[in-house]
Amino acid sequence: MVSLKLQKRLAASVMKCGKRKIWLDPNEINEISMANSRQAIRKLVKDGYVIRKPEALHSRARQRRRLIAKRKGRHSGYGKRQGSRNARMPEKILWIRRMRVLRRLLRRYREGKKIDKHLYHELYMKVKGNVFKNKRVLMEHIFKAKAEKLREKAEKEQGEMRRQKNRLMRERRTNRLEERRKALSGADKKADKPTKEAKTEKKADKDTKEAKPAKQAKGAKEAKTAKPAKEAKSAKEAKPAKEAKPAKEAKPAKEAKPAKVAKEAKPAKEAKAAASPAPAKEAKAAKPAKEAKPAKEAKAAGSPAPSKEAKPAKEAKPAKAAAPAAKAAKQAKAAGSPKPTKN
Repeated sequence: MVSLKLQKRLAASVMKCGKRKIWLDPNEINEISMANSRQAIRKLVKDGYVIRKPEALHSRARQRRRLIAKRKGRHSGYGKRQGSRNARMPEKILWIRRMRVLRRLLRRYREGKKIDKHLYHELYMKVKGNVFKNKRVLMEHIFKAKAEKLREKAEKEQGEMRRQKNRLMRERRTNRLEERRKALSGADKKADKPTKEAKTEKKADKDTKEAKPAKQAKGAKEAKTAKPAKEAKSAKEAKPAKEAKPAKEAKPAKEAKPAKVAKEAKPAKEAKAAASPAPAKEAKAAKPAKEAKPAKEAKAAGSPAPSKEAKPAKEAKPAKAAAPAAKAAKQAKAAGSPKPTKN
C-alpha cells in the first residue's frame, strides 16, 4: 500500500487544519499519491478527492438538564458548596438590590401622588434604617399609614363639627336665656306700671283727703251762723250713718273707748256753760259746729268715694259724742237747771 503521509501534511497546510481533520478518498489513492506539491493538493481539494472533516460537536443536553434542576434548588446541598456564604453571595450586593427596589417603589408612589413628600421622606429614612424586609412589607406599611391619616383627618373633621354644634347650642341657649330675661324684665315693668298708677291714685287720694279738712273748716264757719234747728237736723241725719258704719268695722271694742272719753269730757264743758248764762248761747252755737263736721263726713261717706280712703271708725266717733251732748242741752233747757245729766 502506498503511503500518503506527504499528501496529508500538505493538505493540512493548505486547508489550515490538523492532519486528523483531512479525509482522503480511498478510491482515488493512485491519483492522490501522484500529487507531490501544494498546487496539486489544491486541485484535489477542488475535485473533491481531499475533504476537510467537520468539527465534532460537544453535546450540552446533559448540562441543560442539570441547570434546570439547580434552578429548582437541586444539587445545592452542603456537599456541593464551595466557599463561604458571603463569598458565594455578598451581603453588600443583596443590600444594594433591596435598597434599589424599595427606593424605586417610593419614587413611583411619590410621582403618582399616592404619597406626599412628607410621608416619602419618612419612609425613605426608614428604608435606609433597614425597617422593611422587602417590597411587600413596605406596601403594607404605606396602606396602613394612608388609612391612619384618613382616619385622623375624619376624626378631626368630626371633632370640629361637634365643637361647632356645641357652640351653636350654647349660643341658642344663651339667646333663649336672654329672651326669657327680657320677657321677665318686660313683665316686671308691666307689673311696675300699675304700681306707679296706684301711687298716682294714692297721691290723688291724699290730695282729696287734704282738701276735705279745708271743706270741713268752711262748713264749720257756716255752721256757726246757721240756726240750731238745722244743726239738730244734721245731727239726726248723722245718726243713721253712725249706725251703718259700725257694721263694717271689725273691732267694736276700740270704738267704745273714745266714746266714753268724749262723754266724760263734754258734760264738764256743758256745766261751765250753764254756770255762765251769757256765754251759753255761744256754747250752743259752737256745739253745732262740731256736730256739722260729722254730718258732712257722713255725706262724704254716702258719696261714691273709695272705702279705703274713707275711715268710718274715726269719723263716726264725733257723731256719737255729739248725740249725748245734744240730748243734755235739751234736758238743760227743759229743766232750767245749770248741771246737765249724764247718760
